[in-house]
Amino acid sequence: MTTFMSRRDLILFFGFAAVVLLLPILAQPFGAAYPDLLQRFMIFGIFAIGFNILFGLTGYLSFGHAAFFGVGSYAAMWSFKLLSTNALPAIIFAVVIAGVFALAIGFVSLRRSGIYFSILTLAFAQMSYNLAYSVLTPITNGETGLRMAIADPRVLDRLFFEAPVAQPVPSLFGFSLSGWNGFFFSAIFLLATFFLAMRITNSPFGMMLKGIKSNQNRMNYTGFNTRPYTLTAFVISGMLAGLAGALLVVTDPLAGAERMRWTASGEVVLMTILGGVGTLVGPVLGAWIIKYFENIFSSFNDNILSAFFSFLPEGAREIAVTVSSKFVGDGWHLTLGLVFVLIVVFLPGGIMEGVRRIAARFSKADRDGTARERRLAPKAAE
Repeated sequence: MTTFMSRRDLILFFGFAAVVLLLPILAQPFGAAYPDLLQRFMIFGIFAIGFNILFGLTGYLSFGHAAFFGVGSYAAMWSFKLLSTNALPAIIFAVVIAGVFALAIGFVSLRRSGIYFSILTLAFAQMSYNLAYSVLTPITNGETGLRMAIADPRVLDRLFFEAPVAQPVPSLFGFSLSGWNGFFFSAIFLLATFFLAMRITNSPFGMMLKGIKSNQNRMNYTGFNTRPYTLTAFVISGMLAGLAGALLVVTDPLAGAERMRWTASGEVVLMTILGGVGTLVGPVLGAWIIKYFENIFSSFNDNILSAFFSFLPEGAREIAVTVSSKFVGDGWHLTLGLVFVLIVVFLPGGIMEGVRRIAARFSKADRDGTARERRLAPKAAE
């Protein structure tokens, strides 16, 4: 086992798995312990990990990853409509289609690097959005989006089971994936994605990607053809984005063009930078923080704030509610923006850099304490 994974990696993986599986308990003090939100934590954690494989390891900043996210959603929905309500075929189909789509876009976009690569991916994402919104309406149903219907063919289901009489919903071999079942189903995929990212990061392939990020020209001069490596990273990243899109359809059986907008691509960039580019846990933390702000902070209103500041005198309470209301509710983007600015200014490496600094400080204190004890030991013996 130690030759397959180092002891440090094993501790990291099992620690991460423990946090993920205990999240329904750990999230209770923060008011986030309900399955739909935690399921989104899992899904966007996968999305951020996949994006980090491209951006964090190779340094290629994509502004178009929402295209693969949306393609995965549409592919999963068509699997639900044509084949079966079982989630596994839908997820496999979505990952394959997203991978093929990423291969096509990456083959063109990776001919350029830097800002030109970023603009190319943004252009492809916007074209995909417009195609889904207005051109390919027979496939995407335009602005209304795709939903499951009783009249859908679902060939495999009708072959082995009776036709449903109620609105069909995604399932896993007959078990509903709503509520906590859906959370643990998504959590398994998050853990698998985290394990995959860990193995890629510590593999020779991952070392090549880090070398490309450090100095791609120098890698080319040594005789390595870096293009297959960057294209492979791009495809893997796109496939994981498609997986996240498919899981979102399992949570919310709707595939719409809004999931392919440029703002969705920008959101995953923020998640990765906020948590820590190139780290394993950082992108997941960034995704959780942004989704927490989006779903919890956005729900705060004056009544909740008034109850929170009830310990203050009436005049002071009114001032506190007036001021704080600008940062919650509809103004939650302001709070997120301030947090992002503080992170970029004081912790350029993201939240994980802060964690490393704290750990280094404690480690230094322990070393200083041990050295002091060694210096005092001979004097005590005398």
